[in-house]
Amino acid sequence: MSSRPEDSSADQATTGEAPGGQTPGSPGAGGPSGAGGRDRDAGGRDRDAAGRDRDAAGRARNARPRDALGRPLPRGATGDKRIPDDLALPPTQALQLAQELLDSDRPFHAHEVLEASWKSAPAAERDLWQGLAQIAVGLTHARRGNAHGASALLRRGANRVAGWHGRWPRASTATARARPGR
Repeated sequence: MSSRPEDSSADQATTGEAPGGQTPGSPGAGGPSGAGGRDRDAGGRDRDAAGRDRDAAGRARNARPRDALGRPLPRGATGDKRIPDDLALPPTQALQLAQELLDSDRPFHAHEVLEASWKSAPAAERDLWQGLAQIAVGLTHARRGNAHGASALLRRGANRVAGWHGRWPRASTATARARPGR
């Protein structure tokens, strides 16, 4: 693990806390539990009739613990801190956090941050965010030893972000950090 201060934005984003100190799924944070025919498991997570993890709105969520490279571990194992599924950051903060995670050798977590931005971005910016997320996943595959998957995703991501050279959305100092040739 890195030697970053404990209160870094990367650590804060992986605590699973929603604004106001609530964890996703806690009372007031995600609605009532047990809605829509779901039950709670022993860990307090919503499950559908087939036993799959669901959030309070019924969307699929994988609550299994994961290792530092995002590989699923057996239920009940101690895994790496997760990025909350409902993470919502302004673009400059998302880029800063993703860069911190990449700098601390956590490309899977950077991908999760970038993927959240991709899903919430205006339509005109989605290709950029998707490309950045694909690059982070490509780095994840490289760290896992999957050269073929890494190559394919890095190429795909590079193709998506190439069209953005020189025209970064909502320009600021933080977006300049993500520019090629940094």
